[in-house]
Amino acid sequence: MTGELSPIDKAKFVAAKRAAEMVEDGMRVGLGTGSTAAWLVRCLGDMVQNDGLRIKGVPTSTRTAELARDVGIEILTLDEAKWLDLTIDGADEFDRDLNLIKGGGGALLQEKIVATASDRMVVIADKAKEVESLGAFPLPVEVIPFGWQTTQALLEETLVAMEVMGRKTTLRMNGGAALVTDEGNHILDLHLNRIGNVRQMALVLNQIPGVVENGLFIDICDTVVVGYGDGKVEVRDINEGTVETDRLDFVESENLFTDLSD
Repeated sequence: MTGELSPIDKAKFVAAKRAAEMVEDGMRVGLGTGSTAAWLVRCLGDMVQNDGLRIKGVPTSTRTAELARDVGIEILTLDEAKWLDLTIDGADEFDRDLNLIKGGGGALLQEKIVATASDRMVVIADKAKEVESLGAFPLPVEVIPFGWQTTQALLEETLVAMEVMGRKTTLRMNGGAALVTDEGNHILDLHLNRIGNVRQMALVLNQIPGVVENGLFIDICDTVVVGYGDGKVEVRDINEGTVETDRLDFVESENLFTDLSD
């Protein structure tokens, strides 16, 4: 019941709903991971089942793949798809230049590969994800398990010379054990508070032995769809320099969304 959602969940829902309208028949679509992206997958599933939309989805995680199959979306691997028309995904933070921090859901590696193999990337987010400077959300860095503590020490040493306000790093856990990503790696979360030069940070981190990828998405996102709790939606296009405002009405009953919680 969308009428029973919190304002944040309503904001995520309307952003996802508006972004789903950008998907056209016959497209190959990258499907993101996370709570907001899950709303998007459900919206697309509704369009597939009830409107006859024909698309092929490339999921960025095993849980997104499972959800997509459940709602009737045909799934491809990226190798099968080769190239995508569009990727739609959430973000943990975004700034005015549409630079992002992603990876709160642990799928940053596949998310970045899929996003960069697309003609266009659209980010869906609630207004609370917009920040003046990236870094309040811990920056995820995916590392190989071998020697991860050495990699962590190298990261911390590197941060001394970086323009950041914090330098604490933590291994992301899943219960009592280290989280293992779909690619069999671990994630170190960097608690930086504020990143002064995101472009420099993204380049430097990936030079450290043991680092597979980092959660800074620079010059990848083309459009952000920002949802508000009252149904308002803003579509900001970085390439066109445009901002469009819309408002989506809530329905009292929506079968595809009744079991989605955040």
